[in-house]
Amino acid sequence: MTTVGLLYPGHAAEEDYPRMEALLNGLNLPIVRTDIGEDAHRVDVLREMGATERLAAGVEELRLSGAESVVWACTSGSFVYGWEGAHEQIRTLAAAAGLPASSTAFAFAHAAGALGVRRVAVAATYPPDVTELFVRFLEAAGLEVVAARSSSVVTAAELARWGREHVLQLARTGDHPQAEAVLLPDTALHTVAYLPELEAAVGKPVLTGNQVTVWEGLRLAERRGAWSAELGRLFAREGAEALTE
Repeated sequence: MTTVGLLYPGHAAEEDYPRMEALLNGLNLPIVRTDIGEDAHRVDVLREMGATERLAAGVEELRLSGAESVVWACTSGSFVYGWEGAHEQIRTLAAAAGLPASSTAFAFAHAAGALGVRRVAVAATYPPDVTELFVRFLEAAGLEVVAARSSSVVTAAELARWGREHVLQLARTGDHPQAEAVLLPDTALHTVAYLPELEAAVGKPVLTGNQVTVWEGLRLAERRGAWSAELGRLFAREGAEALTE
């Protein structure tokens, strides 16, 4: 049994994680919900949400759960700090947990690299200013962002109510002919149940917040053989092999 500890902001789409547990044999995903404060996709609020003292408050519970790695399961609450600030955030988290640590923001960069993807389209739920910060983060990671769509959804609570058609439409409208993959960054969005349909709709890999979060935790834990045909190209056999690289 491999245990990946997740620090998840509040309540939104955390049901994606038990679904992944069921699809990936021998995986345990304990979740500690962190304090989000105000529910708003605003830069100042997101920086507060990702404050290291808020994250550190949950690491003891994850350590006691037997976690082999810890992931801050939030994209915007990391990339809003910029490339260097996001690195400092996970260094502090790793020191507090005494475990390998990362965040969903870095998970996107690592997952794209594992798939050999360089050009991406971002289909974001955020307002334009927050989306632009994600674009800069990805560019700092060496990716070329050929398109970035903002949906300007204000709260995670609203996103948690989005269903299949909303998510498929987000991917379709956010795609670009030059993109090698489409990125749906928000972990407040339910996506795991729709991954095969999402990739069929755009004809290319789709990387989503909760999907890459688990992949990143498995990579840190050096878990071998984690694959599922229901979890997109990232969790195809070749993607599973990349976990050990």
